[in-house]
Amino acid sequence: MMSFRISHAHGSPEGENSTYAFPKRGVVIDPGPPGEQPWSVLRAEMEEQGFEIADIDHIILTHWHADHVGSAPRLAEVADATLHMHEQDAPLLRDYRIERRRRIERDTETLKLWGAPPEIIADVRESDTPSPIPDTVPVTSHTDGDTVRGLELLHTPGHTCGHMSIRDGNTLYVGDAVLPMYTPNVGGSDTRTATHEPLEQYLQTLDKITALDVSREARPGHGSVVTLDDRIETIRVHHRERVDAVTDALPSEGTATPWTIARKLFGDMSGIHAKMGAGEAAAHLSYAAQSGQVVQLDGEPVTYRGL
Repeated sequence: MMSFRISHAHGSPEGENSTYAFPKRGVVIDPGPPGEQPWSVLRAEMEEQGFEIADIDHIILTHWHADHVGSAPRLAEVADATLHMHEQDAPLLRDYRIERRRRIERDTETLKLWGAPPEIIADVRESDTPSPIPDTVPVTSHTDGDTVRGLELLHTPGHTCGHMSIRDGNTLYVGDAVLPMYTPNVGGSDTRTATHEPLEQYLQTLDKITALDVSREARPGHGSVVTLDDRIETIRVHHRERVDAVTDALPSEGTATPWTIARKLFGDMSGIHAKMGAGEAAAHLSYAAQSGQVVQLDGEPVTYRGL
């Protein structure tokens, strides 16, 4: 057996999380969410497959979100294993307590820039509860093309700045870069991307994945399998339509903020959904401005107007 999948049914609103284990290599990808239930599922499935926790040497994390890394520090400690992340995401786990504070402040400032009202920002902050992750965690940082036990680490940013996919010969483990049911959030899922044209960056990631000489049946971070070509085309169409939607939502006269457009598109939002929705609108408005479809006006909050 080269690898097997462990499903975490209650890990994320995006659907069941996927952990992938490689017994012969002593490697696990994305151990899953924090908490006793995911931990029990992880241990039971590994025991059933005959893969002892003591035989795990390396844990590869596709990105910093808690539903993927939440159980990683505990597993690394019990197994005496090394954690691996892309260098851009590694600090968010390595210095969890400090970086969580920085992230919340960054989210706050970004939401202000997007025009979110104070009560929404306060709600986002209040709903952002800490995960049961140690204050500091040893993590080994990587760059694009590094390998761990023969597995190639590929930088596939967009959903987060340091998102990675993992290539095992002809098989690609895509994390949240390509999902079978949901379109990965771009813009709100990592507000650091706001300064890097997140939609353009994500579309470049899709180009990179499309060009890889791998099986077109990939292993996603949620669900068991995703057909790359069909799903990537569906995602591209979604983003083209979303760019048109944010452009059409701009008023015929005057300007609008990303938050105003998000409200028009998605209705009332609160908590993490407010951050995701505003980020989605902001990413597509910025892309529309870069491609000459709308005009971006500098200032705080940032505003846009039609041509």
